[in-house]
Amino acid sequence: MPPIRRALRRLLAKDDVVAISRRYFVSNGFDGTLTAIGIVVGAVLSGVPDGATVIKIGLGAAVGLGTSAVWSVWEIERAETRASIQRIERAMLTDLDDTRIQREQRGARFLHAVASGLGPLIGILIPLVPFLFEGSVFSMVEAGVVAVGLGVGVLGAFGAYMGSISEQRWYVAAARMGLAGLVVAGINVVLPG
Repeated sequence: MPPIRRALRRLLAKDDVVAISRRYFVSNGFDGTLTAIGIVVGAVLSGVPDGATVIKIGLGAAVGLGTSAVWSVWEIERAETRASIQRIERAMLTDLDDTRIQREQRGARFLHAVASGLGPLIGILIPLVPFLFEGSVFSMVEAGVVAVGLGVGVLGAFGAYMGSISEQRWYVAAARMGLAGLVVAGINVVLPG
């Protein structure tokens, strides 16, 4: 087995590493999905003329949130893991540079950053799909309604996933998360302007 694959397997076998990556993925996916819903409703209500424009706006948000998610988590985890290594070094009175501990923490940091960046990309890109078909299958308003429905579905999937791993009723957790999408859509509809 190649060393990278072996290292990845070791990381994925650690519950604490997987739990942190999962939190970043879902949290940033939640943010991305709510952002997408806000963009979609705002675009439709403000009279954006075509789906391509909504997609461009959404892609801009995906780039911004995705970059923010990766960069911030990389820097946060870099600082936290360095502090952790320094504590271990002080306790052991030894230098841990280029040791398995340091390599595993670097690998975990990479895994966390990737998971963090994937969340908002999924959360934004899925609700944008109906706008690919605006003009041929959907009107702008129909594409907006379908996009909000997809966003609520993505949020529900995040909730169901989190509910299932915490042994809650997955459908209750899905409904709670999905409700956030409806709240954001509703607030955007009633905002003045």
